[in-house]
Formats: sequence, structure tokens, C-alpha cells
Amino acid sequence: MIVSAFPLLLLFLTGISFWVVEAEVHYHDLVASTLNFSHYILAEKNFTRLCKTKSMLVVNDQFPGPTIYVHKGDTVFVNVHNHGDYGLTIHWHGVKQPRNPWSDGAAYITQCLIQPGMNFTYEVVFSDEEGTLWWHANSDWTRNTVHGAIVIYPPQGFTYPYPTPHGEEILILGTWFTYDVNKVIKEILRTGRDVPISDAYTINGQPGDFCACSKGMTYRWQVDYGKTYLIRLVNALMDEEFFFAITGHNLTVVGMDGSYLKPFTTSYVMIATGQTMDILVETNQSPGRYYMAGRQYYTDNLVFTGYDKTNVSAILEYGGKYNRPSSPFFPETLPSYTDYDSATRFRKRLKSLASKEHPIDIPRNITTRMYITASMDKIVHNLSADMDYALASSLNNISWINPSTDVLQAYYRNLSEFYTPDFPDEPPYYFDFVADFRDNSTHPLKGTKVKILEFGEEVEIVFQSTNLLNASDEHSIYLHGHKFYVIGEGYGNFNRTTNPETYNLVDPPYLSTASLPVKGWLTIRFKANNPGVWAMHCQEGRHLSWGMNTVMIVKDGSKAETSIRSPPAYMPPCEISPFTLRALDDSAE
Repeated sequence: MIVSAFPLLLLFLTGISFWVVEAEVHYHDLVASTLNFSHYILAEKNFTRLCKTKSMLVVNDQFPGPTIYVHKGDTVFVNVHNHGDYGLTIHWHGVKQPRNPWSDGAAYITQCLIQPGMNFTYEVVFSDEEGTLWWHANSDWTRNTVHGAIVIYPPQGFTYPYPTPHGEEILILGTWFTYDVNKVIKEILRTGRDVPISDAYTINGQPGDFCACSKGMTYRWQVDYGKTYLIRLVNALMDEEFFFAITGHNLTVVGMDGSYLKPFTTSYVMIATGQTMDILVETNQSPGRYYMAGRQYYTDNLVFTGYDKTNVSAILEYGGKYNRPSSPFFPETLPSYTDYDSATRFRKRLKSLASKEHPIDIPRNITTRMYITASMDKIVHNLSADMDYALASSLNNISWINPSTDVLQAYYRNLSEFYTPDFPDEPPYYFDFVADFRDNSTHPLKGTKVKILEFGEEVEIVFQSTNLLNASDEHSIYLHGHKFYVIGEGYGNFNRTTNPETYNLVDPPYLSTASLPVKGWLTIRFKANNPGVWAMHCQEGRHLSWGMNTVMIVKDGSKAETSIRSPPAYMPPCEISPFTLRALDDSAE
């Protein structure tokens, strides 16, 4: 076995890598050992932003956390030691994990929490992903500070389907709270109230020049004139879709969610919560300093104006000798907070590369069709004169409740009392979903309902946004264990007769996370060819916290290579989650 010379900066890992016949297997650890492994630990550390200092949970004392570098098809072993105060899991966003749901890291779906003082080893199996993805914590809002990028290079001996860039830069968009938001979220989950609004956004951990006590710490990226660079952009924000632009520079989008796109040039991008994007930029402007800036794309009710209006910034700075301006200029091409048209125009330009070297395979023989409404709503706790309610979100009027034993264990060991296999293919009611409903509620039901799919089924799902409580919002729909083709989207109620005529069945983008438009619809297709238990939910923390989640169970195929692998020798033991406690409390009323 030959030690690889490939440079590794792997999450919680030792820096040692080994070649196998066709791909690399990387072994890393989070704590020191007799082999002098590097110290990579998950623990609390103080950080100061916006003139205030707070302690927060991070990996390797870093915010954002370390980057994982691999080649397509590699396998990474990650031993996570939790030295923090919160139980959590780690999820590898956009990594399919073929036949290996045991290491997907979906809390209470594929495993229970790694409790403080405990550890768990993940086997992260890369397959057809190529480009940029990310990893993050997956319990309550711990991912707010526990996250990092994943860089997946082409296989050894292959190159990009575009000219090789001279260099690359990872830019991670983050959310900043001046306090420990995890403590606040735990109380919110208990009481059923709304989640807090962020105090600022960050690029690579820094809010930028337009925020208090931040100008001297603004993130800077130095470039050379006349070169082409690759930006790996990660939206690790808790709730927000985001506009991003660079003053004076066009952006050429070439990839998204670990898949290649037909390159197109734009003056801005719009990136949904949980998405990643690969962008080429040519440094062809007069040497100087230029803002890289972003702001929220706000799609909630416009009556509410208290959302976070921070303009986050970093600086692209040309190297060399020249007269530096006193201050960079802000990008005039950055859309406004509520620019629906700019967001829609951008999404419609996303198309798969669909080349001979990177083919696509759109499902054509649909065996399962689903129509799923995504709603923000409320659940009434009692019917007394002093009526109380809790906020809830739902898919097809079902608001997800985490079980006391994770769904994967229950399914694999045939423990049926922890979930029911009756997630509905249609909503219980049909009405004008996008009309104004100031106080109307469909009274969602709480439950742990899953959808069972046969191996190899070809699935089409139409997601419909609703405007219950006048609370329609964009949703970032994410499916674990698979990627899907986004074949259509539109505004208003989905029309089963006319809207399918607009589907792109030639080169639709192949994504793991996609935007469901505000007061609109989204259609995806995928092949259920990865046996296991896989979450499907809105990636936005506010919606996910209140139950906009379900599970797809893909049954085993007829062969060993199309069946779930055996579980590892150890999985974290289960305890009752805050969601379960809330369900038990409510059921007692």
C-alpha cells in the first residue's frame, strides 16, 4: 500500500491517506493518539464579532470548519469526538452514500445523537459527485457554527470540462448571532414560538466592512491580474436564500451541488439555503480592490420588515504595485432584497452540462407520482377561551415528529412502532393554495409518517407552496441519499394539464437541493436506486425545526449490491429528542 502525496485537509482527520485500486480511502481521527495524529476536536471556543464575544461550538477551533479534499469516488473515514455541550450528528450534504445510510448523519432518521463525551466514526462514500459540497451538524441549529466545505476533484487522470483555473477560493456564507442561538432554539422548540432573526451574515466567518467592529477583520482574497479563478460558493446560512456579486466582474457558473452545468455568464448569482455553486471569475479589471458582497433574497410576507438586511462583504484584492483606492466600490449589479424576477431569471438559466463525458439520465417511466404541499401553519394546543397555539410547518399537512429510536434502526430491525408507512401522496384538501389566508389553518397532524419505495422506482414529485397564514415563503427542498432532476417550476397553483408542457426533459439541472418558489410549484424526478432510509425536507432551519420533513425508505433490490450494507459494530444509543418530548406533552392535553 502506497502513501498518497495528495494534499489533504480533512475534517476531523489525521492527514494520512491510502491508495486503493481505483480510489482513495482516507483515515483520520479527531483526537491525539499514540500515532501522533493531529488534534481535531469539536468543542466550545470564544469568538468576537459585532463588538461582542460569545462561546460557540466549532470544529478544530475554526469557523467555518476545516475543508475536506477528495477525488471523485474516494472514501473518507471521520471519527467525530464530541467535546461540546450539545448532542449532534454530522451530515455530508449532497453525498449520496450508496447503500450506506448508517453514515448519512441525519439526526433521528439514520442515527441518534453523538452525546457530549462520546464519539462515532463515519464512513463517507463518494460516488458520482464532482465539484463542491459541504458538511454540517444536523441537530437543532448546531450547524450554524459547525460546518465546512467539501472539495471533490475529478478522478485521477481526468480534468474539468472547462479550462483549468489558475487557482481557487472557497467562500462560505454563514449566519451570525451575538449569543448562543442553540440555547434559544431549545426554548423555542419547547414553547412553539418563532425563531430568532440573525444579527448579521458572514463570508468565511467575517461580517465585513458594513458591520460594527468588523472593518479591520473583513475577509480578503488576493488575486493576480489576467488569471481565471474558481470560486467554490457554499450557502451555509440557517434560513436565507442569497444574492451574491463581485463589483466589476462577471461570474461564469459551471457547477452546482456537485454536478456540472452548461456554463453561463451573469453579473450576480442566487444561491438557495444548502446549495453549493462553482463559479469562474476572470481577473481582468483595473488592479484594485473590489467588494464581493451578498444580501438576503427575502420572500416572506412583505408586511414584516424586520428581517436581517445586512450587506455582508469580503474584498477581492489584486496583487502588485498600484495606487490603491481608499475604499472598494459596492457591486451595483447585486439585486435588491425582494427581487423575485432576478431570482427567477437566474434559476431558469440552470441546465445540466449533458455531454458525452457527463451524461444525464432523466427518469421517463414514472411509477410513483406525488403532489406535496409545503406549508407554514399552527397547531392549537387547547380549545379553551384562552386558546394557545404553536407554530408548525408541514408536508401534505403532516408535521414531522422525531421518534425515540431512529427510523433506520427501526426499519432495519423491523421495529414498526416507531414510524408508520403512510405518508400521503396527495394533500388532504385542495383549494386555492396561493390565495391570501390571514388566519386560515388546515390543522396539520403531527406524526412520523414515511413513504416506502421499491428499489428502482422512477419518481416524480410536484411540490406546491401554500400561503396559509399569509406565510408563503421560498423553501429549499433537499433529498438525502439521491440527487434529482429539476424539470420545472412556476408561479401559482400547479396545473396538471398545462404546466407539464413546460417541463425541461432535455438538460434539466441535476441537484440535491432546489428552490420551491414563493406561492409557486416545483417538479423533480429521481430514480430510487439507493436502498436505505433518506430524509426529504426543507433545508431552512425555521421550517425544518417545525416539522417540514418526511422520510423516503427505498427497499432493497434483488442483489447484495443493491441492498443496504450491514450496520457498523457501533451506533450512538438513542435518547428522547426535544421534538419527541413536545409531541408527548401535546398528546397529554
